[in-house]
Amino acid sequence: MALAPTGASAQTNSWDAAYTKARTALSKLSLSDKVGIVTGVGWNQGPCVGNVHAASAIGFPSLCLQDGPLGVRYASSITAFTPGVQAASTWDVELMRQRGQFLGVEAKQLGVHNMLGPVAGALGKFAEGGRNWEGFSPDPYLSGEGMRATVEGMQSAGVQATAKHWILNEQELNRNTMSSSADDRTVHELYVWPFMDAVKANVASFMCSYNRVSGTYSCENNYVMKELLKDQLGFKGYIMTDWGAQHSTVAAANTGLDMSMPGSNFNGGDVYWGQALTSAINSGSVNQTRVDDMVLRILAPWYLLGQDQGYPSVDLTRNVQGTHKTNVRAVARDGIVLLKNDNAVLPLKKPARIAVIGTGAYKGNHANNGPNCEDKACNNGALGMGWGSGSVKYPYFVAPYDAISQRASSSGTTVVQSNSDDTSQGANAARNADVALVFITADAGEGYLSVEGNAGDRNNLDPWHNGNALVKSVADVNSNVVVVAHSVGPIILESILSNPSVKAIVWAGLPSQESGNALVDVLWGDVSPSGKLVYTIAKAASDYGTRVVSGADNYPEGLFIDYRHFDQAGISPRYEFGFGLSYTNFTYAGLAVSSASATSGPATGPIFPGGPQDLWDTVATVTATITNSGGVQGAEVAQLYVTLPSSAPSTPPRQLRGFDKLALAPGQSGTATFSLTRRDLSYWDVANKKWVLPKGSFGISVGASSRDLRLRGTLQVS
Repeated sequence: MALAPTGASAQTNSWDAAYTKARTALSKLSLSDKVGIVTGVGWNQGPCVGNVHAASAIGFPSLCLQDGPLGVRYASSITAFTPGVQAASTWDVELMRQRGQFLGVEAKQLGVHNMLGPVAGALGKFAEGGRNWEGFSPDPYLSGEGMRATVEGMQSAGVQATAKHWILNEQELNRNTMSSSADDRTVHELYVWPFMDAVKANVASFMCSYNRVSGTYSCENNYVMKELLKDQLGFKGYIMTDWGAQHSTVAAANTGLDMSMPGSNFNGGDVYWGQALTSAINSGSVNQTRVDDMVLRILAPWYLLGQDQGYPSVDLTRNVQGTHKTNVRAVARDGIVLLKNDNAVLPLKKPARIAVIGTGAYKGNHANNGPNCEDKACNNGALGMGWGSGSVKYPYFVAPYDAISQRASSSGTTVVQSNSDDTSQGANAARNADVALVFITADAGEGYLSVEGNAGDRNNLDPWHNGNALVKSVADVNSNVVVVAHSVGPIILESILSNPSVKAIVWAGLPSQESGNALVDVLWGDVSPSGKLVYTIAKAASDYGTRVVSGADNYPEGLFIDYRHFDQAGISPRYEFGFGLSYTNFTYAGLAVSSASATSGPATGPIFPGGPQDLWDTVATVTATITNSGGVQGAEVAQLYVTLPSSAPSTPPRQLRGFDKLALAPGQSGTATFSLTRRDLSYWDVANKKWVLPKGSFGISVGASSRDLRLRGTLQVS
């Protein structure tokens, strides 16, 4: 079932119709039914990672809630889609939407009602953050575009999406006990921002996070659940706990929690709702109207997405892969970022002999046919995703070496392998090769697993498994070294770049099951690389200005994370946010800025899903002409950055507020179009608790990265 168009009236009508059905159903439910609908059945007590009680009076099933953001966890024959960070690296909204749609199609065919994704928290203020890779980017605009497209895709297939983890959930260390406190403006402009896009896309549910916010657990926090999400953003769906993140009966109910997941802790204890909630209602500690609101919020998305009619039964053993691997390969390929390409060493030009070096190129020796994830780390061998509940088991895995070997054999190229991270073995393999491909990795994941001494968050930003020394040993004996990096996030590359023989760096990210095929597409030039960095790669870890903390985190950096911090502090990155090379060249010209209705002042429209209605009005349009001035087909991501006028309080020097990816043949020109909403030009006024469009001259910059700004103009707002 496709949702109605996303205009204000369409959203209101869709939810209104769903709520009308939900209210009719509510009148048929007993108190026992209502409490059952809001209470999970308990850990490991149902067919899915989360299940609520059925209500036969209205034909309501035991809802099946299942991880996760890149595929259906614990299912037998599903697609292992690329992680969110790889999808964002394509800067291709339609690929992101298709990824969400295919994920939704598979979930529905398995009878899963609610998929626990996409992810905008952790946003990624810490480069070392263990779960950053599950989300999209530390830039809130890009992350918001990923959230919106994914939610739209998933729910177009009739499956409920869950936006998680809400909120200020930025590290794995002490995630169950730590308190996060950020100032109100930072909360809104960074951490709420991408979730706004999910709400505007009619997301069915939210998941509150493990951590405390300003001393109070997220899942019993009135500010987090009621004030921010339900009141300010007009969220119509339900809030569930992260698994075991509930700590009370009455407080959780009265501050806005709607569903207890999984209904107990992982040992079967701490059942805060169920009979405990019934007792609280009967004693008057929780009002009956609050319970009715919980139930309405759970029923409404069920009706909104047509799940009350002919929904498949739960069966996680069905084969639902279809042809969805096409999206995996496209996202894995188009998310590859070419960081360095001296002497045009790439694409490969029929070398006689290639050396493939490092365990990161090979399938590894895990059980179940290679580097499978799902409650264990895929760090032994090639890396396609991080570890934890956001991972799934690969149905198959095309390792880089296997695809390279197959491609090389078709052109008469000899491949020499070193399936080891031993430096001497690597050097021996590389010594007589025309090109040496050296694979390095860096992994991270959820904190309930500790891998090679990394308890979720990375201990440092170095490549794992002796990567720097491996590259050096190869570079000492071969003058054409290509480094291929598969990583969950930034790696400090200074040691690698100090070797003159390193001619190219291919940032291949987290490509999942189609890893080798996607890489070969780029190495041999079947496609020109078109990915762009979704975070900054620094020269030193200290340059980021943030580090994972052991105690409370008061977010002293405020708005200045990732490129905002580098720009504000005048720090030169190694590779800036938005950077990525191509096998062709692009020129920029003809910047035009038009404004139909950009007037200063606060957003004052009625609240609908996403916030004040007028916050989403288009108030300006920017266009630029992009030309492929090189010799091969390619795609360019034109990026728009906005600088707020001096009348606004202290803001980052530049903020991403638009991007447009254009596929162009040699000599072809296209128009990049950026529609700026009122939100894009506003800041959060803490005193008045409103989004305010400031008066004055806005800087408009369009370019190929956050620091390669080719065109500049202004937008005047009176």
